[in-house]
Amino acid sequence: MENTNFTKLLLALLIFLIGVPLADDLSGLSGPIVRLLLVSSLLIIGVWSLKGSGRLFSVAIAFVISGIIFNAVSVRVASPIFLYGAYISLLGFLLIAVWCALKQVAIGTEVSANRLVGAVCVYLLLGVIWAFAYTLLDLLSPGSFQGFSPLDDPYWDSEWLYFSFVTMTTLGYGDILPISATARALAYMQSVSGQFYVAVLVAGLVSGYISIKQGPGAK
Repeated sequence: MENTNFTKLLLALLIFLIGVPLADDLSGLSGPIVRLLLVSSLLIIGVWSLKGSGRLFSVAIAFVISGIIFNAVSVRVASPIFLYGAYISLLGFLLIAVWCALKQVAIGTEVSANRLVGAVCVYLLLGVIWAFAYTLLDLLSPGSFQGFSPLDDPYWDSEWLYFSFVTMTTLGYGDILPISATARALAYMQSVSGQFYVAVLVAGLVSGYISIKQGPGAK
């Protein structure tokens, strides 16, 4: 398997994480079509970055194609079935992306800048995955969260991204609260996994990278 250039994946994630909140705030950019384009950009650039991942690349392409189709149809057809299909396809692709990235980030002794970028990508991907999981849970079980103010259309809302990353970093502002048992379970699992990932993997990679840069003769 070829090494992935994680710069492309990081670019796709930044476009998505910055673009979705901007699209919600700017009236000229708001609407399901803009959010459809942002999600499609994440999928297309993300799968492009996974070239050389073997059989998983073919599976990722299948998830991307189905995700874009389900997303496009859900914009035009007011049916929850297409939304479920879209989110399941997105989750499938993101899980493959995390798996491919983790295999290159967590395994091996060589510490490079690309590997550090990959570690950042995995962290951001985990936040996006949980955001989609919260969205899917609220679709399946409305009222699982308190303090959430959805947009006029049911397509996608940046508040899920906000809640996901606030939870993963354990900031806990308290403006959005998990109410149901499943929502609370997802929230504490994300908090634990986020802190564990930063404490173990990222800290180890950064420490190793600094040691290599300083060289054996550095004090």
